[in-house]
Amino acid sequence: MAQTREKCGDLMQWLGVDMFIQVLMHLDDPSDLVRLCAVSSSWRRFVIEHGICKQLCLRKFPGMCSNVDLIEVDNLIEPVGRTSDCRRSWEWLKRNHRVYAFLARGLSPVVTKDCISEAICASSTDNYPEETIQNTLEAGDRVEDRASYWSSKGQANPDVPERLVYKLASKLCLVTEIHVQPFQAYFQYGFPIYSSKSVRFRLGHSKFPMELEDDIAIVTYGHRPRDDHFVWSYTSPEFPMAQESQLQKFKLPEPVLCIGGILQVELLGRAQRQEIDGLHYIWCSLVPLYTLSFLFFPARLLQFLHRL
Repeated sequence: MAQTREKCGDLMQWLGVDMFIQVLMHLDDPSDLVRLCAVSSSWRRFVIEHGICKQLCLRKFPGMCSNVDLIEVDNLIEPVGRTSDCRRSWEWLKRNHRVYAFLARGLSPVVTKDCISEAICASSTDNYPEETIQNTLEAGDRVEDRASYWSSKGQANPDVPERLVYKLASKLCLVTEIHVQPFQAYFQYGFPIYSSKSVRFRLGHSKFPMELEDDIAIVTYGHRPRDDHFVWSYTSPEFPMAQESQLQKFKLPEPVLCIGGILQVELLGRAQRQEIDGLHYIWCSLVPLYTLSFLFFPARLLQFLHRL
């Protein structure tokens, strides 16, 4: 074993720091880094000091780059030797080494039709419960003999926005695209389509403890979500929406790591006025997320991150 460590040490010195990092960056399995750290204390220190686990994890899942601040402690990771408190810096480096190692090992691509676990609330509902947000989780615009859609309250001002809030199936997931389908009122003259003019998405988490998340709908006073009940770590660009009764796909500029499992669909502008009352509405028949690329984390990983 001593001879192996001596050869490893010689190899690292012979290659030099930059070349050795390049060699390590060609690893595909994060478990190889764990084995490498077990070879010797000098190799383990090298891997931790140079953030190799972080580099491999971000290379494998580039969408996490925009969420580094949420993953690392206080965003104060500095190279050892460039801070007056080396011990504290070393503890930060070790902690982030463990986190990125678990993330790289725990992330696994999964395609599912159940990316939304439940609809939490809507900013308004015209006829509750017949036109509730729950209808947006149903495939199709009819259930048995009735129309299935969510309707906002009518507004004289077409610029009044609406918000739909959903709980995702995983508290940690990588989101690539979101789909929304406006509803066409086949039971009204002219078959009007009550779409919004554009849409924007927010991802984040609830301010309430995790064990109380199931009670968000109650805390938000029925069906009116308040912005101060949530923390949004990501806000998408504004996407134009076509006034068409079809599933419209909105691809995010880059994959986004959602920590907390809360999605807000913000519907901006009202394209259709209802003839019977002269008010503007937004109706949605479907907000499916089954075509999103999700990365699910095992429960033990969540427990590990929570302890940190």
